[in-house]
Amino acid sequence: MSPKVQAQVVPTPPGPLSLLTYGDDLVAAGFTADPQEMFVRLPLTLQAHGLAVVDDIGPAAQAVRDYLKGDLDALDAIPVSQPGTETRQRLLAALRAVPAGTTVSYADLAEHAGLPRTAARAAGSACAQNLIAPFVPCHRILPQSGGFGGYYYGTPVKQWLLTHEGA
Repeated sequence: MSPKVQAQVVPTPPGPLSLLTYGDDLVAAGFTADPQEMFVRLPLTLQAHGLAVVDDIGPAAQAVRDYLKGDLDALDAIPVSQPGTETRQRLLAALRAVPAGTTVSYADLAEHAGLPRTAARAAGSACAQNLIAPFVPCHRILPQSGGFGGYYYGTPVKQWLLTHEGA
């Protein structure tokens, strides 16, 4: 019998953060107190394994605690895995490379992924469908027109993360 997707809810200042792992990879993370909300967004192949809430998910939870204590690079060391086309994977890799404390526009993100700046809409779509916030830091992407833009977990969470990182 294959292992289940494991979940833990970690308290954070902007709200509870559900972390889901499968094997050694973080497969979902989001600001919700209910891991099931993240679980149903996973590919069906992962959902088929079932979900088990555990007390300590290990390195991912420790990375969150370290991040909250000021080690802004702690989340970068956690291996992540999420579905997507080759273009989506390039965008997610470029997104993960945006350093803490900095922000870029959607057009800049597209360019960093080796796509034309006109692919800003694809960059926005990759952010909107990102399953692993804040480890894949879509909160660091801002609209060129100014403001915070949207964020799946709400603008106050995005603003808190950016302030915490000194961006």
